[in-house]
Amino acid sequence: MEIITTIQHEELIENCKRGDTAAYTELYHLYAKEVYNTIYRLVGHTAEAEDILQDSFVAAFQAIHGFEHTGGFRAWVKRIATNKSIDVLRKRKLRFVELETETMQYKEEEVLDEKEFSFKVEEVKKAIDQLPEHYRIIVHLHLFENIPQVEIAKMLGIANNTVRIQFHRAKQKILTMIKEGGVR
Repeated sequence: MEIITTIQHEELIENCKRGDTAAYTELYHLYAKEVYNTIYRLVGHTAEAEDILQDSFVAAFQAIHGFEHTGGFRAWVKRIATNKSIDVLRKRKLRFVELETETMQYKEEEVLDEKEFSFKVEEVKKAIDQLPEHYRIIVHLHLFENIPQVEIAKMLGIANNTVRIQFHRAKQKILTMIKEGGVR
């Protein structure tokens, strides 16, 4: 990604607010790859990710007049893309199961000690990719997008406890895959 100064970045935003199509194009090229990667990790399909990418930037540029520089354009457009990705997943009827009855089992499940593993980044990434979709999405949002679990629960429309349990179970699945050599 091209490195631009804060002043150049603010000028690009102001030019977008004035309708400068070259500024739109430049902002798109600065962030499209990073935003696409975020979307793809969530939805897992190239064509869908490309559509969401376009929709996200269109939405961002349509709302650019309300954009404040406080959080940065990158974070803002990634949040738009994340929300649009979650909408697509909901339309797929991906269900994040409420685990009221499973809460008791949670305490009884075997808990693997993370300290006994030496991790290789690629192995962990592959293990995350192999998780069931509902676990993978929560792991991605929490670890890669740094979204707090409470906010993930709101975004997905599920209980905070469900996010916490599913995140814990996802970590345990990753550790088990690595421990048993089940990472492909």
